[in-house]
Amino acid sequence: MSAQTVWITGASSGIGEALAVQFARRAGGALVLSARREEELNRVAQRCVDAGMSSERILVLPLDVTEWETLPAAVKTVIDRFGSIDLLVNNAGLSQRSLCKDTDMSVYQKLMDVDVMGQIALTKAVLPHMLERRSGHLAVTASVAGKVGVPQRTGYCAAKHAVMGFFDALRAEVEDEGVQVSTIVPGFIRTDISRNALSADGTAFGRVDDNIAGGMDVDECAEVILKGLSAGKREIPVGKGKEMSALWIKRLAPEMLFRITRSMN
Repeated sequence: MSAQTVWITGASSGIGEALAVQFARRAGGALVLSARREEELNRVAQRCVDAGMSSERILVLPLDVTEWETLPAAVKTVIDRFGSIDLLVNNAGLSQRSLCKDTDMSVYQKLMDVDVMGQIALTKAVLPHMLERRSGHLAVTASVAGKVGVPQRTGYCAAKHAVMGFFDALRAEVEDEGVQVSTIVPGFIRTDISRNALSADGTAFGRVDDNIAGGMDVDECAEVILKGLSAGKREIPVGKGKEMSALWIKRLAPEMLFRITRSMN
């Protein structure tokens, strides 16, 4: 992986930022950082330089994944600069904190646009390049919420379930063509995901959940993800709290899990 061109979306904070710094420490490849906030991307780029990567091997590429028409040009920019895209980490995303009965439909639309359609659109823009080369790795940051439904996250859970389904199906289509597909399944990670989550009216939730505050350190999370990607794992669970046991309970005792999640109201 040290010689690869790695493109990370949602790279301005959280898991995306931590992954960027971890990749930079290998210092042999090239790194593309994308998100909407250019100033924050520049800050992360400097962290990557401080971690040992040459600034010439870092491309700050501001991007809004919901603006589908701009994505083919972004792909061309990366290929023109570095010659290839070896690993795309679809990490852009939003969460939610509101009950269904209170949530405006515009919130559900935004969650689907960012968390699902944006990931699909960028993946489709990159996929022909990887298929032509018969080489490449597509990854997406899903969630335990892509396996388990919990209160106040109806839209987020729906989006992450959709992402899991899309990328699992895509893997079945392209793996024999030389393209790997990995789904990353984080539990509670100490990031600003709940602070930035959408409330019922679309405004920011604005505070950190207790579960998030007590979650896995984001740098430790990035190390686990990087090891999983390097090993070519198809699914990469990452977390250390009781939420990770829900992945097994859902398979072995779904009725028990339904009772547990109901008690979370």
